[in-house]
Amino acid sequence: MPKDSVKPHFSKSHFLGKSLVLQERRNGSLNIPGKTHVPFGPIRAAVKRRKELPFDNVIQRDKKLKLVLKIRKILVDQPDRIMSLKDLGRFRKDLGLKKKRRFIALLRKFPAVFQIVEEGVFSLKVKLTPEAERLYLEELRVKNEMEDLLVVKLRKLLMMSLEKRILLEKIAHVRTDLGLPLEFRDTICHRYPQYFKVVATARGPALELTHWDPELAVSAAELNEEENRTRELEEKNLIIDRPLKFNRVKLPKGLNLTKGEMRKICQFRDIPYISPYSDFSALRSGTIEKEKHGCAIVHEMLSLTLEKRTLVDHLTHFREEFRFSQQLRGMLIRHPDMFYVSLKGDRDSVFLREAYRNSQLIDRDRLMIIKEKLHSLVAE
Repeated sequence: MPKDSVKPHFSKSHFLGKSLVLQERRNGSLNIPGKTHVPFGPIRAAVKRRKELPFDNVIQRDKKLKLVLKIRKILVDQPDRIMSLKDLGRFRKDLGLKKKRRFIALLRKFPAVFQIVEEGVFSLKVKLTPEAERLYLEELRVKNEMEDLLVVKLRKLLMMSLEKRILLEKIAHVRTDLGLPLEFRDTICHRYPQYFKVVATARGPALELTHWDPELAVSAAELNEEENRTRELEEKNLIIDRPLKFNRVKLPKGLNLTKGEMRKICQFRDIPYISPYSDFSALRSGTIEKEKHGCAIVHEMLSLTLEKRTLVDHLTHFREEFRFSQQLRGMLIRHPDMFYVSLKGDRDSVFLREAYRNSQLIDRDRLMIIKEKLHSLVAE
């Protein structure tokens, strides 16, 4: 499998259920999975949110980097990637800076990233340092090489949606999280008509699926469980042909729950897994089965992101496409074995718990390695 595959390489997964529902039938030109009917039951689980520093530290660590990246974006849009401090000062509001703060003092806090150039007695300009410039060009090259992977991510996102169509402005909310280029609407979205196409809707342009691929309709949770099961069988030197079964695993280290909360989580795990790629039009809002499917969708969406996390607000933009509950944040908090909701920063973030060990991402692709190098420059 290629290095930048969407296949996850997490540690032991905290699975979404005891068994997998993988039945499909042909339905229309896309061959999407057929509708399934499941019994309904009310949602009663309630888990109190608890603060966990390892995850909160990830948000805290990114604060300075976010500011640096905003300034870098302004610089790289300029001819020769250089501009005067006076011109840069016009972006104070966009950068969220106070008027009294001196720009030159801010830039000098990051000497390994920004270089102040004197041109004449009263003219100061700023540009990237050679190392920061090199990292930026490397990032562009890697993103270009990863286009095939980005296409797969878009296809999977569309395949999970109810109508197999998502507004481009909604995809733009998770553009950075997925690793899509800034101009994705005008480039990638038009290059692969065999997979998807841009269509006009009453609410604006949308990306619509043109080909359903059953090989892509397998979630990260399913791949992870299959991999774990294969490894366990190899260790035992056994060959057993039976359906995949999500066995109970120990709750994550550091997750402090009451006995009642643990019982609710275990009961939820025992409900059969509902694939995020299945037809969910028959699932009723407010049922435990709908929540099971909602968790599977969020799990898969986070698995597609570079850092296995996103803003909770970003997920809420997809309420219509994935029929998310109006209390989406509450749903995420109810399942701390799968997700962690951090209140750090300006907006709440949600993490895929199994993708992290302490505050470190377990599986890092090339873009994440570049980001870590930039982190080091910011810290110098």
